[in-house]
Amino acid sequence: MSVSDAALQMCLAATARGQYADAQIDDYSQLARSAFPWRPPLRMEIRAHASHVAATPQSTIHSKDILRGTAGFGFWNYPFSVRGDILTLPEAVWFFYAAPPSNMALVPGVPGWGWKAQVVHAMRPGALFSALPTALATGWGWLSHDSRPAARWLQRLSGAQEALIDADLTTTHTYALTWHPDNVLFEVDGREILRANNPPTRALGFVAWLDNQYAIATPQGALRFGATPTEAQWLSIDHLTIEPY
Repeated sequence: MSVSDAALQMCLAATARGQYADAQIDDYSQLARSAFPWRPPLRMEIRAHASHVAATPQSTIHSKDILRGTAGFGFWNYPFSVRGDILTLPEAVWFFYAAPPSNMALVPGVPGWGWKAQVVHAMRPGALFSALPTALATGWGWLSHDSRPAARWLQRLSGAQEALIDADLTTTHTYALTWHPDNVLFEVDGREILRANNPPTRALGFVAWLDNQYAIATPQGALRFGATPTEAQWLSIDHLTIEPY
């Protein structure tokens, strides 16, 4: 798969509170999950930039001039429903962005929003054995106001590994991931951002998107979704390659 010497601009018009908007390309919408096309080993390169800067660890819902909602590109298993497939736990190998009020605190010490290299591997053997300890640790957190044990168990349950990206989102950069069965290397302009072991190995689908959704999933037990108001914004891609490695 290759696109170059062209520009794909995924645009959102201004949206009101509660109004959902999504600009997206993918290669799985007509497929059953068992037919998703991408497995390791492969390498993906994308050259992209956006209309607004990324949220930082210091950003809040009131911060000005940040990209709103969520955005990104890479591979996932679309865990919600595909052509009648049953719901499943999330699997992803991608560059992922979220702005407040999103707060998906999956890795201790990493903010629940921002521009990230991220792996999620919740469908690995034994992951479900973490469900009960996660629930118990969350309950203990409510009583003790200490969410650190729950944060560690939430990471074990999700299989999440991630690192913040400090590249300016409004400037064109080359984002690359090299996905092997036993590890994934994420790079920005040739600079290593994250090397994650034990990634997903089952087939995933490619997606690139910009929407105005938010999601909250924290060790304190908060879990909710919604749509946040935005001004006009866009994510532009002018080069994309995906090839066996």
